[in-house]
Amino acid sequence: MTPVAFGVVVALVALALLFDFLNGFHDAANSIATVVSTGVLKPGQAVAFAAFFNVVAIFVFGLHVAATVGKGIVDPAIVDADVIFGALGGAIVWNVVTWWLGIPSSSSHALIGGIVGAGIAKAGPGTLVGDGLLKTVIFIFASPLLGFILGSLLMVAVSWICRRSSPLRVDRRFRRAQLISAGLYSLGHGGNDAQKTIGVIWLLLIAAGIAPAGAQMPPTWVIWSCYLAMGTGTLLGGWRIVRTMGQRITKLKPVGGFCAETGGAITLFMASSLGIPVSTTHTITGAIYGVGSVRNPSAVHWGLARHIVIAWIFTIPVTALIAAALYALARAFS
Repeated sequence: MTPVAFGVVVALVALALLFDFLNGFHDAANSIATVVSTGVLKPGQAVAFAAFFNVVAIFVFGLHVAATVGKGIVDPAIVDADVIFGALGGAIVWNVVTWWLGIPSSSSHALIGGIVGAGIAKAGPGTLVGDGLLKTVIFIFASPLLGFILGSLLMVAVSWICRRSSPLRVDRRFRRAQLISAGLYSLGHGGNDAQKTIGVIWLLLIAAGIAPAGAQMPPTWVIWSCYLAMGTGTLLGGWRIVRTMGQRITKLKPVGGFCAETGGAITLFMASSLGIPVSTTHTITGAIYGVGSVRNPSAVHWGLARHIVIAWIFTIPVTALIAAALYALARAFS
């Protein structure tokens, strides 16, 4: 590689880590909104708690999601620095806009949309890898549905098991239990989301000839830097979205927070084991709605769901368009 090309790679790795940081910052609400809204942890305690488990996930999960993002969305053979720039740029722009508006959109699908848009701009739709893209699209709908179903079923089961206990005793028990469920959810959050950026950097290194195309895993420094960047973003938190997730959908008690987080964690663990890059935002939102629908359907702000779903629907196509435009811009100056 020439010094200029190496400099471009360094700049794009830095941009990818910035996206990873913003992913943690944007999606911190997914991990901490329930424990903050139920009063189990103070905001500062909650973000430190979530960030810790985001990073610990490095020891728990394999790199199946990273492999899907790195090799299963677009053909790695067409990827170059301009494609990576377009993909990351589109995702970052969308993340910043939705964070500013307080909309819990998906950082994961913003990145997928960016890869798709830049890949199509470079080589047309034939460059897309059908299997990886199909399972990602399916889980746009499946992950919130699974979160909703699991959250609802857990809420029903816990309500039946604790039917003879006093509300005060139930509240006290689940304040402690919610620390376990929040830890598990943060673990799943880190295990799925950090790997998406690992996949992008891996793809970049392969395209630059730094990593061999047949490598079974990326360099260790890539894995650690992505997990740490995301954990740092979570530590600083995204308070605008915390309010939407933890307070505006429905008022949660510790038992509801436990059920929502546990249902979301099960979904994330399953998706990560299958190598499916899912939206942690979609998952926990569906679980919160599921819990709220069991406890008191009239207290759930169903109208807010419409705005959230609209953001979900537009995430991939909008980020794809932004990424395609940024790819064209980068191409013009390269």
